[in-house]
Parts: sequence; structure tokens; C-alpha cells
Amino acid sequence: MAEHATTGVEEQRQVAISMCSAPTPSKLVAVESSSLQKLMLKSPPQADAHGDEQQGREVPLAKKVAAEFVGTFILMFAVVSTVVADAQHGGAEGLVGVAAAAGLAVVAVVLAVVSVSGSHLNPAVSLAMGVFGYLPRAHVLPYAAAQTAGSAAAAFLAKAMYRPADPAVMATVPRVGAAQAFFLELVLTFVLMFVIAAVATDPTSAKLVAIAIAAAIMMNALIGGPSTGPSMNPARTIGAALATGKYKDIWVYLLAPPLGAIAGAATYTLIKP
Repeated sequence: MAEHATTGVEEQRQVAISMCSAPTPSKLVAVESSSLQKLMLKSPPQADAHGDEQQGREVPLAKKVAAEFVGTFILMFAVVSTVVADAQHGGAEGLVGVAAAAGLAVVAVVLAVVSVSGSHLNPAVSLAMGVFGYLPRAHVLPYAAAQTAGSAAAAFLAKAMYRPADPAVMATVPRVGAAQAFFLELVLTFVLMFVIAAVATDPTSAKLVAIAIAAAIMMNALIGGPSTGPSMNPARTIGAALATGKYKDIWVYLLAPPLGAIAGAATYTLIKP
């Protein structure tokens, strides 16, 4: 009897220890909130102690490139479709509508493909990630090619579907001087990449990664919409230019976003804890 009683007490003690060691709700929230940051960096998952090969296997580059193509296609199709609808219906969408469409598309696409490729959707972002070691540098060019191809496919499809009277509405062309447009695109991309660097590379930063990036996109669209488009993304500009034949001051959109992205990532790297 004494032995049974001792055993019962010991079992109760073990149950109590197990209950005390269970993760608290706050810890669970922290784990969930940091998962998207880890996915955006696409660090190869590690195999467990038993050598789980499936969990330790890195996503093939071909799948990452395909995800970037599809993700950029969805994002750009949403943007150019909204721009064309606004032009065809007398400004029914407005600047706020276009900015909202871009922001919502970013949230949807980031959540959809982040686990595959990191969901960059922008050659400037991929370049900055490569420069600072968050993306293998050998992957930067394939990512950029896929993103540009996805943007071009979206622009050509939108042009064929909607048949806008003036296809040029889909293009990003400065409505201000080229110098002013250059610096505006540089600053807007700086802001965007600063936010991306904060939420995607630092586990102690904002929890809602997709929401933070979408907010930056919407804010920049509202700021730069009347002046430059804005683009903040060379793939967006190249795709629309190929579909519409509008190449005016295209150098602004090819040079300013990469420089702004590198500067934004560098700035956050310098100030982060």
C-alpha cells in the first residue's frame, strides 16, 4: 500500500511539472508572429535529431522562381487592372482605390508564396536582400528575371482583356521633372525597403509582416501617385513598358528603386539593436 501511495504521489508530481512547463499563450503568440519573418528570409530548415530528410530539404530554386513569377503576376495584374478600371470609368477607383488594391494584393500574395520563395516580388528587394546576405547572390538574377516576366505577362493580359483606349495609363511615366521623379522614387523605395528589412530580418520587430509591408506600399502610393506612378519596382515598370511601348524616362525607375532599396536595408542594418 505504501508503495502504491508513493507511486501515485510521484505521478501527480510529474503531471504538475508537465503542466508548469507547458508554453504559455504569450510564448505561442511569439512563435507564431516570428514564423513569417523566418519564411521571408528563406533560411534552409534544419533536420531534426532523427535526420528527417523532408524537413531538412531546401526548396528548389526552380520552385522559388516559379513562386516569384506567379506572385508578381498576381500583384501586377491587380495594380494595372485597377488603374485601367479607374481610367475607363471616370476615376471611379481614385488614388485611394489604386493604393488599396496594391496593398491588399501585397497582403494576399505575401501570405500565399512567402513559404516558397520569401515573396520578394521586386528585383530591387531581391538585390538588397542579396547584398546583405539574406538571399544567395546567385539567386538574385533568376528572381529578378521571374519577377519581370510575371509583371510583363500581367500587363499584356490586362491590355488584351480591357483594351484600354490609351494603354499608356498602365505605364509608370513621371508627371514631374526627371530629377524630381528620380529622388522621389529613391526615397519611396528607401522607405519600403526599410520597413521590409525591419519586419522580415529582425525577430524582435513588427509581428504582422504582410500588413506592415502593405501599409508601406499604400502610403507610398498615396504620396507618389500624382507624380511618378509610383513604381518602387523595376519589374512593374519594365512589364508595363513592354506592353504599352512607353519608355519615357524609364531610367528613373530602373536606377532609383535599387539604390533606394540598398540604402533602406543598409540604414536598418546600422540602427537595429
